[in-house]
Amino acid sequence: MDIVLPIENEESKLVQACANKERWAQKVLYETYYGKMMGVTLRYSNNSEDALDILHEGFIKVFKHIGRYQPNTSLNAWIRRIMVNTAIDYYRKNVRRRTEDIDTAFDISSKDADAISQATEQEILEAVQELSPAYRTVFNLYVIEGFSHKEIGQALGITESTSRSNLVKARTKLKGKLSARFDYGIRK
Repeated sequence: MDIVLPIENEESKLVQACANKERWAQKVLYETYYGKMMGVTLRYSNNSEDALDILHEGFIKVFKHIGRYQPNTSLNAWIRRIMVNTAIDYYRKNVRRRTEDIDTAFDISSKDADAISQATEQEILEAVQELSPAYRTVFNLYVIEGFSHKEIGQALGITESTSRSNLVKARTKLKGKLSARFDYGIRK
């Protein structure tokens, strides 16, 4: 069944239809945002199966709370925020957190070519997915989502210094993983 909505007010009609639990509208919303949101959840997961779990749980929340969406704001940003929060919930539920001390963190600098500039998007994503859940989550929240260390600490139940430490360690590990792939000519 193909549904065609007029361009004007298309989003508001779609949101209203989703709020009325109309399956066709839920399908359209899901299909419209699937790709973008899968990209978000992949950054927070170990693998595509976990990312899909987070994505589906996130869409369940979207459909459950679509009535809270404020018209004339970005629907994409609203859904993205739900996906990020769902990923944080997934992290809290499935991972034992370790507190890392900022004093043990260190920064590595190099005059060599930046490994990230040589890597493909897929290689970077794979390297991020290889990080521990604590490092990966802090890295994504800070670098990609723009959260402050204070906000990350509150969201994850860790201190600001732990957030900073985990970010430094995540960057160091990413640099090491990507550099190793290029130093040895390895391209997965």
